[in-house]
Amino acid sequence: MKFVDEALVHVEAGDGGRGSASFRREKYVPRGGPDGGNGGRGGDVVVTGKSYLTSLLDFRYKRIYRAENGKNGSGRNKKGRDGRDVYISVPLGTVVYDEKERSFLCDVTRDGESFIIAKGGRGGRGNASFATSVHRAPTRFEYGEEGEEKDLSLVLKLLADVGIVGLPNAGKSTLISRLTDAKPKIGDYPFTTLIPTLGVCRSDNDMFVIADIPGLVGGASQGKGLGITFLKHIERTGMILLVVDASSPDPESDYRILCHELSSYNEEIIGKKKILVLNKTDLVSHEETDKWEALFVSMGEEVIKVSALKGWGMEMLKDAIREKGTQRVI
Repeated sequence: MKFVDEALVHVEAGDGGRGSASFRREKYVPRGGPDGGNGGRGGDVVVTGKSYLTSLLDFRYKRIYRAENGKNGSGRNKKGRDGRDVYISVPLGTVVYDEKERSFLCDVTRDGESFIIAKGGRGGRGNASFATSVHRAPTRFEYGEEGEEKDLSLVLKLLADVGIVGLPNAGKSTLISRLTDAKPKIGDYPFTTLIPTLGVCRSDNDMFVIADIPGLVGGASQGKGLGITFLKHIERTGMILLVVDASSPDPESDYRILCHELSSYNEEIIGKKKILVLNKTDLVSHEETDKWEALFVSMGEEVIKVSALKGWGMEMLKDAIREKGTQRVI
């Protein structure tokens, strides 16, 4: 399935129904007074979270959502029916903005959570509402109010406890396949991961969600490569796994590129809990691995040496993740 994490939609709440100007006319009932009913309220546009959704793909095919107008009032003080609301289902982690006003509207993070993002218009009053002891036969009535109309920007930020980031071909896809139940595409070439991959890791009695973010490159925070498209998905994570290829010509340079791009995009990201995962240790000598581990430890990083391909160090990494805690940011 194609992964879509941004969409633009147009929404229109329903207009309120018109009030009625009517007078009671019944046989044997003299002096029939005003009996015009009020109009119904227009339907609202409501955004609701659905845990089974994983993408905003549906909004590529339907971009306009309209709620029902309220019905007009009628004689005998009959109120018009309220318009039906329209519900827009979105995946958890969707942030909704008013595109015109450039303002935040809501952040959907829980299954079944709902927000009214465009309110329907109030129904107009019928002439019965204007009757007084002085003015007993009013002909006045009101038209219903117009419903709100908005252009919305939907932005999906995946809800994951742990985000895996690294340069292309650092072994992130293999790592998440070892840690979780995810089955990503794995290949020995850059940019195997073209969309974020989510997986659930179970360790003892704990369970946490891990996201594999497409590989960063130098300049990703300025729009190079794929990184800028998906960096927003690690803003909510409680922890980051920095995956560095131990067999790279210069692992220290790779590490510095990762830190620079993350902090350039959002300084708060680099301040999250981190574990530096020194991957592909099966391809280099123990002396080489120990050298890089010592360097990164001296730089203040917690280092776990693994080989995702061979499965080395997976339990140790799970224990480290569990001990640090994985509470996501919502």
